[in-house]
This record gives sequence, structure tokens and C-alpha cells, in this order.
Amino acid sequence: MKNKEYISIKKMIEYINKALKYTEGCDYEKFIKNDEKVDATIFAISQIGELVKNISKETIEKYPDVEWIIIKSLRNKIVHDYEGIKLNFIWDIVKEDLPLLKSKLEKIIQQLH
Repeated sequence: MKNKEYISIKKMIEYINKALKYTEGCDYEKFIKNDEKVDATIFAISQIGELVKNISKETIEKYPDVEWIIIKSLRNKIVHDYEGIKLNFIWDIVKEDLPLLKSKLEKIIQQLH
């Protein structure tokens, strides 16, 4: 794995931490009523997807349990159809998918050391 990939994975973890922090202590109703939380959370998720472009095909193949293509596709959906994003979908990603993704990315980082 190249240094750029390592840095990108570390940044992905940082953005996951930000999204989790932005939604900490919130329930869904409180989240959707707070535009700043919504925008910050969606931005963090889009940045995670943006960083996938720095991950090589070899690394993607080596770690197939990370849904690299779905992550990148979500970024494209956010960027190209921001108004069409369903907030319940974002909420589920933050509460269910991001903790799991964080765990997988941390394992990759551990394997590299």
C-alpha cells in the first residue's frame, strides 16, 4: 500500500469520527431539524467517498469486505443530487454503517504497521 493510500484511509477514519461526533446525543428528529448537523454530516460522508479515489485497485481487491464502490457511489449521489438525499438514509449510514466501516479501516491500518 502506498503512503497516499495510508493517509487517505486515516483521513477516512477522521471523517467518520466527525460524522459520529456531529450526531452524538441526537435522535433522528433532532438531527433532521438541525441544518448544520445535517450539512456537516453529509459533507463528512461525501469526503469519505472522495478519498476512495486514492485507493488502488490492488488495495480494493485485497480488502473486499470494505464496500469501496458503494462508498464512492454515495459520494457521487451526494454531490450530484444533494436535494434528493433522503435524511433517513443518511441517518442509517451514520448509525449502522460508519461504525462498521471505521472498524474495517482501523484493521487495515493495523495490518500496515
